[in-house]
Amino acid sequence: MVQSSLATKSQSFDLVKKEIEQTIKQAESSLERFQENRESGEDLQNCVDFINQLRGIFVLVELRGGALLCQEAVSMANDVPVGANDDKNILLTTLNSALFILRRYVEYYHQQRADHPELLLPVINDLREARREKPYPESVFFEVDVKDQPDFCAGMQIDPFTGGDSEYEIMARRMRLTFQVALLGILKERNDLVNKKLIGRASRGMARLCSGAPMGQMWCLVSVVADTMLDRAMGFSKARKRMFMRIEKYAREVVYVGKVATAKHAPDSLIRDLIYLLYRSGSGNPEVTRVLSAYRLAPADFTDSMLESHARRLYGPGSDVLKSLSEALQDELNQLKDKLDIIERGIEPDLAELSSIASALDRLANTLLMLDLNKLASVAREEAARLRRWEADSKLPEDDELYRLAGSVLSIEDAVIQIVNRGITSETDALAVAQNKQDESIYLREALFVVADEARSALTLAKRAITAFVESDYDKLHLANLPGTLHSIWGGLQMVDDPAAASVLERVAGSIQAQLLDGRDAPSAQVLEALADALTSMEYYIESIGQREDKNQDLLKLATSSLDDVGL
Repeated sequence: MVQSSLATKSQSFDLVKKEIEQTIKQAESSLERFQENRESGEDLQNCVDFINQLRGIFVLVELRGGALLCQEAVSMANDVPVGANDDKNILLTTLNSALFILRRYVEYYHQQRADHPELLLPVINDLREARREKPYPESVFFEVDVKDQPDFCAGMQIDPFTGGDSEYEIMARRMRLTFQVALLGILKERNDLVNKKLIGRASRGMARLCSGAPMGQMWCLVSVVADTMLDRAMGFSKARKRMFMRIEKYAREVVYVGKVATAKHAPDSLIRDLIYLLYRSGSGNPEVTRVLSAYRLAPADFTDSMLESHARRLYGPGSDVLKSLSEALQDELNQLKDKLDIIERGIEPDLAELSSIASALDRLANTLLMLDLNKLASVAREEAARLRRWEADSKLPEDDELYRLAGSVLSIEDAVIQIVNRGITSETDALAVAQNKQDESIYLREALFVVADEARSALTLAKRAITAFVESDYDKLHLANLPGTLHSIWGGLQMVDDPAAASVLERVAGSIQAQLLDGRDAPSAQVLEALADALTSMEYYIESIGQREDKNQDLLKLATSSLDDVGL
């Protein structure tokens, strides 16, 4: 069947748009009546019939996402029995949400004149997960035949591993641990930048171990995907998290089964998911276009960043609603700041103003709670309680107390401003936590930035010095200043109260001194690789310090494990 042109699809859609909207309303009304009276089997059946009718219309006008969503919604509705108890509430709630999003998508398609079924995948998977069915992969709407695969390792400098069986096992465990640290960071949603770098490093290490074997092809492709996600700032959706969890199983097999596991071929479904990420990235990098051209594909015009932006519009409140909400909250915050300014200037200070500000903060907290911004609401409530204590004690706040209050108000204002672009998300709410962290000394914060910057430079210098040392046939002059440089960073880490990182760095510096400078024989490849892994892990750890994030102790464990593996 020849696919309809965009103009024909749009005309067909326009003819049935009102009918679609009316049918969605009828399905929602039937579902609502059934929720109020669980014995009304007629209402439940009417809901199923209306959704089936919608599915037929979407098939006719070739809206694939809408058709699949209706198919899953019918399956969901059929799982709800007449007289359903409260244990079926999750099914009914999910079904109700799906119909709401479907109505939004119809309006979206009418405005955009473009069908992007990928946008509906999250709600489709919500329906499947509520029924305890396996969710669809991200590439469910991606049509490509991956049976004839090119050489994914072509153009990559992957040297085959030449060590013995014991060294092979050691490196396999280290690369798997590197991948696990990245996966844990992904699942905990911390420092995506470091996680992508770790995945790239682990996949290249695995590609070395599987060099010349079928499984090596998959690891080369994972490496390209990780680098592309890093380059294009692609995020980790639920589907992508599941994909990387699936990939970790193949790393585990290399550790516990050994070289025999490398003879397996990765399943076509996994290869398709990885190629889809390259396609969706929109990247024009040579390594990406080389893979895509093998499948006669070009990078998508509707890129991942555009998909994410459109998804925010589809699943969140409309931009006009967010803008109005933001402006209303800013007006209230401006009045708060004016009152605080009067108190700070000491212009006719009145204790009654404290109660007025506290009431305004309570109203603001209630609004933030309704928006599910719980952390910001908690900040507002804490400051309101503090103001009422000051009023009860008949005292005006000291300067430092006033600055703290002003800082909390500014953090809420910052979040309110970002609602327009970010939407009402967990990232917006997290700004309250970021503000709390700023209560520490400004001098300590400045010291952290300086130490992080100096440490990054020193670790980069260390890696370059070791590379030059190897390339110059082990000329120790390249390493002469290295222990002293690393020791200065050790002192900086101690100064900012990070003894764990300082201890690991001291051990790395000692290993360089003992193995590379004091040793008479050339160091083994395994020792050099372990030092490189330890330095890289420390480098990624330092990045989290410089960006004011929670310290990732798993990276320190990874550095320690790298040194332990070769007895350093």
